Amino acid sequence: MTKRTREILDLLDKQYGTEYVCYLNHENPGQLLIATILSAQCTDARVNIVTKDLFVKYPDMEAFAKADLAELEQDIKPTGFYHNKAKNIIGCAKAICEKHGGQVPETLEELTALPGVGRKTANVIRGNIYHDPSIVVDTHVKRISRRLGLTAETDPEKVEYDLMKVLPKDHWILYNIQIITFGRQICFARGPKCENCFLKEYCLEYQERKG
Repeated sequence: MTKRTREILDLLDKQYGTEYVCYLNHENPGQLLIATILSAQCTDARVNIVTKDLFVKYPDMEAFAKADLAELEQDIKPTGFYHNKAKNIIGCAKAICEKHGGQVPETLEELTALPGVGRKTANVIRGNIYHDPSIVVDTHVKRISRRLGLTAETDPEKVEYDLMKVLPKDHWILYNIQIITFGRQICFARGPKCENCFLKEYCLEYQERKG
């Protein structure tokens, strides 16, 4: 790890602490999996509103596996893209019940074999549930990692591999949490609060504008 990368991580630790936080409300692995599927193109806050009643109506994977498609679509409609999400949730729940005894699997290979589960969703589960070091490349992580010069890639999987090379493994999960918080509070996609940013001296875009 370079001195520059270490300085960035130290500033993130100082600003946000080193406590692991998950913004999606859940009480078990199955709930986090469903919430993560729902979070695609939707805010965590809205997902949490929907899952409050959803997890009462469907208390486990078996209940989701037996759900009526049209009814589930209406239950999750506020999260957007509800046709595909409902189909994936039911398919995912059925696969978990049939192949994994109703328990959410642990490995990347098993998770990504589930309907509607890509690397991002799989890494959320691996990191938050099984504490397996992983990097979740969402829109914040991709945008900010590029601005900080930690990657030049735009493809999420390539960004993930770049970050795995430059960040210490024991910081992967924490980096996700800190960068997502940073992206929501300061480093917006449009109109970032550069003057109030504690990482601006490390930001390639800021330095370029500054001249």
